Amino acid sequence: MHQTHPQIEGLKLIEVKKFSDNRGFFSERYNSKLFSELGLKQNFVQDNLSYSKPGVLRGMHIQYDPPQGKLIGVISGSILDVVVDLRPNSQTYLKNYSVELSGDNARLLWIPPGFAHGFCILGKEPAYVYYKVDALYNSKGEVGLVWNDPDLNITWPIKQPILSPRDATLISYKEYKKKYEDKS
Repeated sequence: MHQTHPQIEGLKLIEVKKFSDNRGFFSERYNSKLFSELGLKQNFVQDNLSYSKPGVLRGMHIQYDPPQGKLIGVISGSILDVVVDLRPNSQTYLKNYSVELSGDNARLLWIPPGFAHGFCILGKEPAYVYYKVDALYNSKGEVGLVWNDPDLNITWPIKQPILSPRDATLISYKEYKKKYEDKS
């Protein structure tokens, strides 16, 4: 495993080794000892799997109670994974970062607590996205920001995504700042 540090404080992009031959490939997606050596000593408490069809966009979600960090990877398909730093005291506050994660490139993205997170499906194939999280999900401690809010300055490759009813009615960054910023 090898990690790089994107330009946003706390994010880590992890390149997982793949061993390929004529049968396919094998990769070790998580190893507590290796992750600890990379500075990731999280106690993961929940694993999540989502399946999304082409054209789907999920997000931008943030869990503030309890604060939740996420390790994101893709098993099959391809996504543009996007995060926005919403930590008020961060030097990279309100900056966004996006990266392609796919079953082929076997990258993982560590997203510490305090970031809004979302993704959209790239290409014509569905995607299976696998999350490891370090705090249990709490629907009452989660909020979301509308995906195309101009204050977030995110460049999405799709203009008319398929959204869940919930994601279609998320709040603006300005509303978030007034109601939630002191909680994240």
